[in-house]
Amino acid sequence: MAAPIVTLATAEEFPHLDSDDQNLPDVLRERGMEPRIAVWNDPSVNWAEAGTVIVRSTRDYARDPKGFIGWAKSLPRVFNSPWAMEWNLDKHYLKGLQEVGLPTIPTTWLEPEQKLSKQQIHSRFPAWGDFVVKPAVSSGGRGTGRYTATDAKSRAEAILHAQYELERGRTVMVQRYLSEIDHSGETSLIYFNGLASHQVEKAAMLHPRYRSAMDSSIADEVVHAAAPSEKYWHWGERIRQALHSELRKFAGHDELLLFNRVDVVQGGPDSPEDFYVMEISLIDGSLYLGSSDEHLDRFANAIQVRVFDR
Repeated sequence: MAAPIVTLATAEEFPHLDSDDQNLPDVLRERGMEPRIAVWNDPSVNWAEAGTVIVRSTRDYARDPKGFIGWAKSLPRVFNSPWAMEWNLDKHYLKGLQEVGLPTIPTTWLEPEQKLSKQQIHSRFPAWGDFVVKPAVSSGGRGTGRYTATDAKSRAEAILHAQYELERGRTVMVQRYLSEIDHSGETSLIYFNGLASHQVEKAAMLHPRYRSAMDSSIADEVVHAAAPSEKYWHWGERIRQALHSELRKFAGHDELLLFNRVDVVQGGPDSPEDFYVMEISLIDGSLYLGSSDEHLDRFANAIQVRVFDR
């Protein structure tokens, strides 16, 4: 009997997968599968012969979100499902999570159809502290800038950043930068097939010197595996339940997610919330498999269950 084919979808930028996923083909092969790697928008790929497709290093999907979802919907079998990825593609999903009671970072949404002037954009920025400007459809922090409200040059750059995105038809998010991120970083909670797998801690990536989305000074991600925290997993379960409620409303049915990453930041001493949801990753977000062989094995086991359970 031939080994079932598992195709790991990637971007042209990562023809051999990104560093976090590069050992995945070997462990899938050890479990009786035939792993392949293919660029999702490569016209020469015959996706009818791709078997089970696992979306991994598709970092460029935000350049062509409609094309990406159209590709996903054309596949016979893909994880996560096209409707889950479609829901997750645009960060407007944070509005839905907020409506069901989850604490999200307060956000001002600038929409292209509002035709905002420079002054109107300026008036929607915070009056004090640092803030972040980013497009609602983005991957890997691309197009994200940190600015200082009381610095005239920084504020002017933020206006130009917002205008750049809006003129290209993209919704812009303006969020207060939480100082707690600089003190304690972010925490990512990773789930496989609905089960809690591991927790990692991430240092702040947007340093105060990072003044422009066009700047290249965004820091490399510094990550380390963390001991499971009952407090964080309690938050994670609350988020996971809300997530599935929102997905059910969006698609009209339930589905078990192969992978799910939840990013949270702890509320500071003066914060009204214990934690805030930063984002949820159901498409290409790193699962931090390289931080431990155990994490890699768990993900391979999760894929094995889905591939052989047909």
